[in-house]
Amino acid sequence: MNLIDIPNFIRTHITKRDQSFFQSDIETNNQTLWNEINNKSILVIGGAGTIGSSFIKAILKFEPQKLIVVDTNENGLTELTRTLRSQVGQYVPEIYLTYPMNFGDPVFKKMFLEHQPFDIIANFAAHKHVRSEKDKFSIEAMIDNNVFKAKNFLDLLLKHKPKHFFCVSTDKAANPVNVMGATKKLMEEVIMAYSNDFKITTARFANVAFSNGSLLAGYIERLFQKQPISCPRDVKRFFVSPEESGHICMLACILGNSGDVFFPKLNNHQLVSFKDITERFFKVSNRSVIHCESEKEAKKLASNLKYNDPYPIYYFNSNTSGEKLYEEFYTKNDTVELELFLSLGVIKNAKRSSLENLEKSLDELKATMNSVSYDKSELVKLLKVCVPDFEHIETGKNLDQKM
Repeated sequence: MNLIDIPNFIRTHITKRDQSFFQSDIETNNQTLWNEINNKSILVIGGAGTIGSSFIKAILKFEPQKLIVVDTNENGLTELTRTLRSQVGQYVPEIYLTYPMNFGDPVFKKMFLEHQPFDIIANFAAHKHVRSEKDKFSIEAMIDNNVFKAKNFLDLLLKHKPKHFFCVSTDKAANPVNVMGATKKLMEEVIMAYSNDFKITTARFANVAFSNGSLLAGYIERLFQKQPISCPRDVKRFFVSPEESGHICMLACILGNSGDVFFPKLNNHQLVSFKDITERFFKVSNRSVIHCESEKEAKKLASNLKYNDPYPIYYFNSNTSGEKLYEEFYTKNDTVELELFLSLGVIKNAKRSSLENLEKSLDELKATMNSVSYDKSELVKLLKVCVPDFEHIETGKNLDQKM
């Protein structure tokens, strides 16, 4: 099977764009980006992931003076550093430090206070997968990371305000049907409660093609291990490249006004099905495929796979809890500004609750999580109180039950 040039495959067969969707806005605002990033001090949390590392690569083109990167993934930080240090012509500031730690831990606060002040802070640390929704334990961990740790960090920033603070969101926060989307919608509301104290922006955007942990990135690992491919036949998504994910976050972080929620101005004709991408992936690889009727059949064929045998693929209809068949970036109640940027829309009326009112809801969530006995449905019910437009799709099935 031929090795695929993944960046070229993304451009040619997924996004179908020769240059970044956001390139025009980067060029138009080039001087502002230089003014706000050059020689500045930057902290990136969750910087070893696909989006966080892409944000880092985007801002490094404007030569900041100091870059601190935090992530719980020690191996990911190592690989980020190898990538930056190995790239010809890549600018890396003299003060460049990576810390494998959780931004909710006491040691993080010690490190932060040692290195502050920061001009720019970007937070990418979050539970981002619908797959993470299974039971009360997985949901509690998601709420803690996406909401409570984010709030605790904002309380710290009240005493050490950056000029720009960015926290990534998700398209699944618009009319959420899964717990991950609901927690990110609640996270948006939490961070907006601080948006009168210092500048805060966020962005909702599409799937990042071949991002860490994604279905598409998993194909490479399945091929390496000679395991079958499993893919939903009925799901379509908007896609951006890893590079584009960094661009939208940089633009939202630097150019937005406090309280702005950014999203890419993608049209419905740019939706792509996972099935179509899968077929193109194997066609470009010059490898024929065989469609299987079940996981069992696919695994049996894979167990005896010989070089250049048709590759077993199992296509299924999506039936897992919290899974939408479509994507949306805003709702009918949002005030949307589409004229400020060529590639970006901005939601201008993001809900800004008072901290006092928010803390009452959060305290109830925390009390339930600290109780001796509770179940998943109780947490979902409390999330719906916090996020009234949360309409949970519960099927009793989760992605850990599938290949």
